[in-house]
Amino acid sequence: MGSDVRVLLDTHVLVWLVEGLPELKPAARRAIEASARTDGVVISAITFWEIAMLAQRGRLSVSGPVTEWRQAILARPGVHEMPIDGAVGIEATQLPGSLQPDPADRLLVATARIHQLALATHDVRLRAYGKQGHVRVLAV
Repeated sequence: MGSDVRVLLDTHVLVWLVEGLPELKPAARRAIEASARTDGVVISAITFWEIAMLAQRGRLSVSGPVTEWRQAILARPGVHEMPIDGAVGIEATQLPGSLQPDPADRLLVATARIHQLALATHDVRLRAYGKQGHVRVLAV
C-alpha cells in the first residue's frame, strides 16, 4: 500500500493501533502510520459508537474514558473522523454482493466505498467481501 492511500480503520484495528496491541502486525502499523503522514487516516463515527457500546458492556477496555480516548486520537496528526451522512446510510442498504447484516460493518463498507478509502480490517468476512471486488481492503 502506498502512503498516498487513505485508510478507514475498522474498530478492532483502531483499538489495536492506539493501545499498542500485538495483534496489529508491524507492517500494518507502518502502513497506517504512512497514511497518517499524508493526512489519510479516517475513523468513522460508527467506530466510536461501537467502542463506547463495548466499553459500557464491559467487553472492551481502552486506556481512559472513551470520550477522552476519542479526543486524544482525533488530536493526532493525519487522523480524521468521518461522519455518517445520508449517502452512507443509503449505500449501506444497497451494497452489492453478499455481506453480513451487521449494521456497523455495513456502514464502514459504505463509508469506504463512497469516500474511496481502503478499509483496514482483520475481519475475515470483510476481507472476503473485499476479494469479491466490492470494497478496497487493507488486510491487517
